[in-house]
Amino acid sequence: MSYIPTSAMKQEAKKGISWKKQGRRGGTSVGFGRAKQLIQQSKLSPEIVKKMYSFFRRHEVDKKADGFYPNSKKYPSPGRVAWSLWGGDAGYRWSTKIRNKLN
Repeated sequence: MSYIPTSAMKQEAKKGISWKKQGRRGGTSVGFGRAKQLIQQSKLSPEIVKKMYSFFRRHEVDKKADGFYPNSKKYPSPGRVAWSLWGGDAGYRWSTKIRNKLN
């Protein structure tokens, strides 16, 4: 069984890649690789989807930091860059839905 990322996730990942190319801090090589998969809308395995869900659950606290949202002066924060690389809110909703079905 495999899952194809949505266009909303693709757009969010493009935003994260763009920020990284501009020299913004945030994300890891794993996040950068995940963004490439999302942009290509590659089929993802259930294991990858579960990893995405785990990432979002661990990093949900980043939403409370200054710079996460566009109207804050430190935008985009490193946490916001990482969040986008993994597909943003669309990726969180998508991975949560699939993870819940798998469990």
